[in-house]
Amino acid sequence: MKLTGNTILITGGSAGIGLAFAERFVKAGNRVIVCGRREEVLQAAQAKLPGLITRLCDVSVEAERIALFDWVTANHPEVNVLVNNAGTQQRFNVLKSGAKDHWSYFHQEIATNLDAPVHLALLFAPYFAEKEAGAIINVTSGLAFTPFAIAPIYSATKAALHSFTMSLRHQLSETAVEVIEVAPPAVNTDLGGSGLHTHGEPLDAFADGIFAGLAEGKVEIGYGTSEARLRMSRDDIDKYTANMYQSTKNMVE
Repeated sequence: MKLTGNTILITGGSAGIGLAFAERFVKAGNRVIVCGRREEVLQAAQAKLPGLITRLCDVSVEAERIALFDWVTANHPEVNVLVNNAGTQQRFNVLKSGAKDHWSYFHQEIATNLDAPVHLALLFAPYFAEKEAGAIINVTSGLAFTPFAIAPIYSATKAALHSFTMSLRHQLSETAVEVIEVAPPAVNTDLGGSGLHTHGEPLDAFADGIFAGLAEGKVEIGYGTSEARLRMSRDDIDKYTANMYQSTKNMVE
């Protein structure tokens, strides 16, 4: 995709990976809109990046996604790039989940990580298809390919989003809309809670690596450990997943 002159909407763009992407898109000469659930975090992002456009929105809620689409297309009709970045991660033991009484807790993860990007892609795809150029960037995860057994819903939603992204790319192949998948490894952000990813890749190095991939025109972009996982054999996936579970299962026992 061209990396300048766009108007870009980034979900979950007020912190972490989303904000790192916003910073780089702004620096490259794009107008950037970010949405998020927390007003104070949006304000902090705007203070850090003057000119950043913010919108309060909980993308896990269907009505708010529709309202976001209507607001963006009415107020920024030139919008031509959607970055589906918002996500949440829950780690739990399925035998102790208490899902009978707390299903809403688990469904929140599905709604944020899968319902939201699929719905927003379906809303924006026809709109972008009428333009000279557009892009939909779906942020999945290395865990879409090698599931993290103690984060089973997160891994499943990212795997589903990977599959959806492949189908979307085929369906839009005869339009000017590019469909790109970014599959991060563990990155040092507050995903899932503070301190859970301090062992992950440095955020700035990761974001720079992804932007290098965008500049090269890649449609699937990994980084660090996730890059190899994009093309692992099934046997290697099984081994990797089993080893990762054995080394982390005590975290949810």
